[in-house]
Amino acid sequence: MEITEKLLKFKFHILSFFAFSFLIITVCYLAPRFLDILKYFWPLLVSTALFLVAVVVFDRISPLSVESPGEKAGDGLLEFVAGEPATGEADAAAEEESAKAE
Repeated sequence: MEITEKLLKFKFHILSFFAFSFLIITVCYLAPRFLDILKYFWPLLVSTALFLVAVVVFDRISPLSVESPGEKAGDGLLEFVAGEPATGEADAAAEEESAKAE
């Protein structure tokens, strides 16, 4: 009697387990085989592999960009857009303000 009460407590869990198992078995039975899928998609897989190989090859043979340790390209433009004066301009602006104050 005690076991029956516990089984009835988990009745929905047991039914959902069997329904899910039946669904998985049905899908596995009706689904196409892996080799059939591979035969259908082999051109796509090969072209993707060749593209990735070409990317790796071009990455290896392309020359490395040598940048000067000083100002990087675009830093001046970024400072101009941000409104931050360059160090030389800041010193000149400070001198102009001190000259006006005198």
